Amino acid sequence: MRGLTKVSRSRGAMELVDLERPSPGPDEALIEVDYAGLCGSDAGIYEFESAFERMELPTVIGHEYTGQVVETGPDVTRFAVGDRVVERPIRGCGHCYQCQLGEENVCQNAVITGVDHDGAYEGYVAVPETALHSVPEGMDPRHAALVEPTSIGARAVIENSRVRPGDRVFVAGPGPIGLLTAQIARSQGGEVVVAGVGSDTAYRLPLADEFGFQTVNVEADDLDSRRDELTDGVGYDVVFDTTGHPSGLTSAVEEVRKGGQIVLVGQTGETTMPYSPLVRAEIDLQCSYASMFEDFERSLRLIASGDVDHATFLDDRFSLLEADEAFEAFLAGETCKPVFDVSVLRD
Repeated sequence: MRGLTKVSRSRGAMELVDLERPSPGPDEALIEVDYAGLCGSDAGIYEFESAFERMELPTVIGHEYTGQVVETGPDVTRFAVGDRVVERPIRGCGHCYQCQLGEENVCQNAVITGVDHDGAYEGYVAVPETALHSVPEGMDPRHAALVEPTSIGARAVIENSRVRPGDRVFVAGPGPIGLLTAQIARSQGGEVVVAGVGSDTAYRLPLADEFGFQTVNVEADDLDSRRDELTDGVGYDVVFDTTGHPSGLTSAVEEVRKGGQIVLVGQTGETTMPYSPLVRAEIDLQCSYASMFEDFERSLRLIASGDVDHATFLDDRFSLLEADEAFEAFLAGETCKPVFDVSVLRD
């Protein structure tokens, strides 16, 4: 088999390399990978942002995927050959204080698939059964590959936000997590507006329009007028910042109503702003990171019900055999959620 591998600490530097098919350990299942998505963190690895300096290269990247079990270790009891699965890619140690509390997503010793060990852009991957999640029969495998990013939006909205029916919701950032968050917020009864920048007008904001959301171009529109128009001059009840940009939080403060909530989902790096206005307006500032078992379960139900529309969302134009094209298009805002057919790496 082959794998798409980050080979050096520079922009790009992705190579298809020949690899041995792994053998599962006693508590592992061997997964034949069918489809895998391209995540913002994969793009961060492509650009080699500072957050990924800890990676030991070369490493096969990719963590949003689905496949089927083709072999199991002797200690595996919950999965069998032929089962269709996805992986929960943040693996907790099971022993630290956070894991003991049931907060594995913020484990002190967590390792991440496709970052700390080889990921899913390869023909086969061996995974501990504790990290696997069953996929219902009949689910399109291309949609199943997007359960993991959907679970991040599900956690942000259902677990960590105050969105209630009739709430006015502002989602900053029309990338994959932003559009998934917007769909889930709408499923909870929110009236959702999606905001982007000029580079999003080619693909991502039109995609938000296709989903039926009101959209705002923060670089071209009069934000004060649009906010007054859409919220009767009050401001948004809940603002989700999925931009991953330092300006996201400062913009969120301008959009949220007094007594409202900001949910930080994107990792924005450093930003400077006055915080006294947040205190005086009693703004609830909530962070949301990754996801856990229940978020995956909710995501599967949201997909099955049609509340999350993956058919419109995913983009299968790209190939892992020419992956640079997909990464460059993603970084330019010319696509939102590329999904790769990984079977080409088993030819």
